[in-house]
Amino acid sequence: MLVAAAVCPHPPVLVPEMAGEAAPELDAVRAACDRAIGHLAGADVLIVVGGGAQTCSYGTDAYATLRPYGLDWTSPGDPKGDAEALPLSLTIGHWLLERRGFEVGAHYQAVAFDAEPEECLALGRGLAGAADRVALLVMGDGSACRSEKAPGYLDERALPHDEGVARALGTADAAALAALSPEVSRDLQAAGRAAWQVLAGATGGAAGLAGDLLAHEAPYGVGYFVACWSRTGRPAG
Repeated sequence: MLVAAAVCPHPPVLVPEMAGEAAPELDAVRAACDRAIGHLAGADVLIVVGGGAQTCSYGTDAYATLRPYGLDWTSPGDPKGDAEALPLSLTIGHWLLERRGFEVGAHYQAVAFDAEPEECLALGRGLAGAADRVALLVMGDGSACRSEKAPGYLDERALPHDEGVARALGTADAAALAALSPEVSRDLQAAGRAAWQVLAGATGGAAGLAGDLLAHEAPYGVGYFVACWSRTGRPAG
């Protein structure tokens, strides 16, 4: 059963060494991520979920790396020769857990960016059944069309889309996440759609989860959300 979840963005610039002199611009988002991840402690199983080229789970030999993005960082530092590299979303999730000092070994699950909603929901239901107390770290960015300087240029639909996602994350509204359109998300380059729908599926449609939206920013024209969901009452602090 899903007992807790944290939702975080996954841009490479979340890592200060990647952002360079611009790193302070995301200090508040990083702090919110730290706070959200703190609510994942105490679960029997922790699963990091994020978008990838295809839907697949990763073995314990998988490693996180930012070398494709220009930073010589890999964790663990000496992966086995046949080990698989995690996609960016899961790499940033790994980095956040390591930054937070999380000692519980995590499992890593990618969901295809273009996966259909029902596939995402079914995956979430399966993950939630992995143990009595399951926690998810869900990695996903919002639309990349929030300004003229955004990667996808300005699209007037982007802000309403992201405001809807923010409301859903802040109120643990799984139905609203499940209803997100793959077509609109693709148009707006919202990379988190599939991962958020995995989260929606993990709730099993059950009530009792409280949500807290900790951040909603778009410093580079891309929507970044941080939220935490808890089955033990509204997250505090």
